[in-house]
Amino acid sequence: MMNPSIEELLERAGSKFALVTLSAKRAREINAYFNQLGEGLGSIVPPQVTSVARKPLSIAFEEIASDKIVMVRPGERPESDEDAGAGSGDD
Repeated sequence: MMNPSIEELLERAGSKFALVTLSAKRAREINAYFNQLGEGLGSIVPPQVTSVARKPLSIAFEEIASDKIVMVRPGERPESDEDAGAGSGDD
């Protein structure tokens, strides 16, 4: 049994393609982070959840399930608390 469940992840991502794309990209970033730890570069974002999982893909799935990582499609702006109350300003 996989935790988090595929159904839960699909609800968050919206489609199978989006889930695969998002999780694969984030898993590559997590893998790169762990590989560069000894070099002291610090240019890659570390995992955003505390996990006992050892595999980058499992960590990426946990981040998606906890809404730490969300997909932003080209042309969309990510939602933030500051933008929620503001108007578009295009009047």
